[in-house]
Amino acid sequence: MKRLSDINLRDPYILPVSRENTYYLYGTDGATAWHGKPAGFDVYKSCDLLNWEGPYPAFRPGPTFWGTHHYWAPEVHFYQGKFYMFASFKAEGIARATHILVADHPLGPFQTHGDSPITPRHWECLDGTLYIEKDGTPWMVFCREWLQVTDGEMYAVQLAPNLYDTVGEPILLFKASSAPWSKPGEGGEQVTDGPYLHRMGNGQLVMLWSSGGYQGYATGLARSVSGKIIGPWKQDETPIFHEDGGHGMLFQDWYGNLLLTLHAPNNNPKERPIILRVEERSGTLEMKEVSSAF
Repeated sequence: MKRLSDINLRDPYILPVSRENTYYLYGTDGATAWHGKPAGFDVYKSCDLLNWEGPYPAFRPGPTFWGTHHYWAPEVHFYQGKFYMFASFKAEGIARATHILVADHPLGPFQTHGDSPITPRHWECLDGTLYIEKDGTPWMVFCREWLQVTDGEMYAVQLAPNLYDTVGEPILLFKASSAPWSKPGEGGEQVTDGPYLHRMGNGQLVMLWSSGGYQGYATGLARSVSGKIIGPWKQDETPIFHEDGGHGMLFQDWYGNLLLTLHAPNNNPKERPIILRVEERSGTLEMKEVSSAF
């Protein structure tokens, strides 16, 4: 058994599966996040969010799989009876892209869903996440990297019902510079990372996303004025987490508590998944006292 403090993961994603009384934890392996060829993606499991079993091999690429390094930010969604992993990959001479994988169980084994990535071929992209609109239409929100556009961009693209293809062109939602809390780097670059969509109790659609902040890596909220994925999107003035941690997502435990997981610090190889208790209050997300158990 391991505690979260023993697990060197970036970009954590926790999938609760109530019928198994099990939480599944995915993420970017810290040891190979920037250098080397990863074996694939692993998964950990827990019944209490305190003690974690694993790692178990969730995805191992076949000999013809195109991605060779930078296996980043896997997240798993249950959709139409199967588990779909959205993850980013890179290869020499090939733009970073999000590829969709599929399995019958959260432990995998995950296989490629479609022959090619789902993001635009010549764009440097990452961190695709699935969002199902109120009318049942699947969308993917993803980032276009600052490496290519300087001012990082956030896009949404409609997906076919079977998730094999996109429908129409990507829609620009906002740029990193639209958030007052996003700090430009020395070359003027601004990052868009880790989008995650959440419908608040008051019906408002918000997006968690991360960027460089004035006290380190940070996570803030954008709000859809229309309540739909296409926006327009308005940025909060201050981040909800500013202490050098980010790429977060929200989930509920078995008792209905709303929890936020993200990695902190944003310093390889010291990054670890952490879990924070949050509350929806006055239209925003407020951190409650952090449990030492996590």
